[in-house]
Amino acid sequence: MSVAELKERHIAATATVNALRERLKQKRTLLLDTDVAGYARSQGRTPVSFGPTDLVCCRILQGHTGKVYSLDWTPEKNRIVSASQDGRLIVWNALTSQKTHAIKLPCAWVMTCAFSPNGQSVACGGLDSVCSIFNLNSPVDKDGNLPVSRMLSGHKGYVSSCQYVPDEDTHLITSSGDQTCVLWDVTTGQRLSVFGGEFPSGHTADVLSVSINGSNSKMFVSGSCDATARLWDTRIASRAVRTFHGHEGDVNTVKFFPDGQRFGTGSGDGTCRLFDMRTGHQLQVYHQQHAAADGEVPHVTSIAFSISGRLLFAAYSNNDCYVWDTLVAKVVLNLRSLQNSHEGRITCLGLSADGSALCTGSWDKNLKIWAFGGDRREI
Repeated sequence: MSVAELKERHIAATATVNALRERLKQKRTLLLDTDVAGYARSQGRTPVSFGPTDLVCCRILQGHTGKVYSLDWTPEKNRIVSASQDGRLIVWNALTSQKTHAIKLPCAWVMTCAFSPNGQSVACGGLDSVCSIFNLNSPVDKDGNLPVSRMLSGHKGYVSSCQYVPDEDTHLITSSGDQTCVLWDVTTGQRLSVFGGEFPSGHTADVLSVSINGSNSKMFVSGSCDATARLWDTRIASRAVRTFHGHEGDVNTVKFFPDGQRFGTGSGDGTCRLFDMRTGHQLQVYHQQHAAADGEVPHVTSIAFSISGRLLFAAYSNNDCYVWDTLVAKVVLNLRSLQNSHEGRITCLGLSADGSALCTGSWDKNLKIWAFGGDRREI
């Protein structure tokens, strides 16, 4: 068989595959006759009752001298680590508001931080393109600073997000402005897998956020400036399992739903969306008209789900922080309207492991812990 014949066969086979793919896409679209909120309304479901007394600011964590960019809770719920423009990580006792560690960073331009599952180490990354690990039990140096215990070097762009693999203190995943995500061995400092980059199914722009599936730690999702979210399997680094379209702006933040079968996204297009991991379908869009004097759409900066998934907390660039009822797609509360609300943009959100408290970090240099009243923590 000649080369010309092989090319013709290849072209014909490609056309057949593309036609079948389009037919499959059309059939799947026909099955999407409603969204979550539409179905809930047809069943007579109404928004959950959630008012100003159901979420109360019980702690204000003051100590940073710059904008707070990132935060993370320990699995045992009583400690928080935060990263700020002041070039420091602070570890807080969430019960007493006391600082247990104030870590001066090698690079002040930090963008992300994370606690290890055992709570003994913290990780951070930023514009130095390195993910730095600090062992909280290490002795301080002569200047009183906690030394870096491991530097994970290999990214060719800024480190935008990092998260330890659940129940594994030795493995961590980072995302970067170099369009890739990396799985690291923290003990050796080696890259175990690179997701994206030269592979055609990878992101085509900066990766801004990652979230690891709590039900299956081999799966994680990433959000990018290419307006997509992508699902990855750490056992198959060569290609994304699935690509999720729908957003019309940067996907700034991603977070798995508590059941591990869905995940949420927040974007520069002003919307949050809920996707089904198995089918690839978009289940719901969460969009609210904001009061913007300049006509610009506020972008979503951070999201978090309540422990049941019924509530979605979403922070926006105009200082709003909406509490969405995920079932009926209605806003039930705006933290901005509450007493002791932040005076600047909320950049990061995090829910404690038991779902009893929400922590928010802001450009006003403070973190705030919000307690759920009564049985509200079960929502």
